[in-house]
Amino acid sequence: MIENNTPIRVKDVMKTDFGTIDGIATVADALKKMKLLKTAVLIVNKRNENDEYGMVTSGDIARHVLARDRAPDRVNVYEIMNKPIISVHPDMDIRYCSRLFANYNLVRAPVIENNQVIGMVSPNSLVLDGMYKTFQ
Repeated sequence: MIENNTPIRVKDVMKTDFGTIDGIATVADALKKMKLLKTAVLIVNKRNENDEYGMVTSGDIARHVLARDRAPDRVNVYEIMNKPIISVHPDMDIRYCSRLFANYNLVRAPVIENNQVIGMVSPNSLVLDGMYKTFQ
């Protein structure tokens, strides 16, 4: 809690620098983008308004492409992405978000508001940034 007992919200600790990619892109394209952005995760864009977001991670690429000796330029992101994904709202209290991460063994989650991804949150941001704000 901050000084006046106001709970710390996901929006207070989320990271707003995240990358996106289309599902039709190749895994080679995803790897290039990950390297450029220095990230291990990309949000996969919706195909249309009724669709849901997806997510692809370096771990997905390692498990589903590299370990199976598949060519990254011949595999599309939609073939290996995670979808549907668990997302959080920016006004969620970080205590509840932390429980969600623990209960579902999450490593990161997109922050979605008005049907748009506006950030990413991870246990590091919840603990390090959230706890830091508590003791300021």
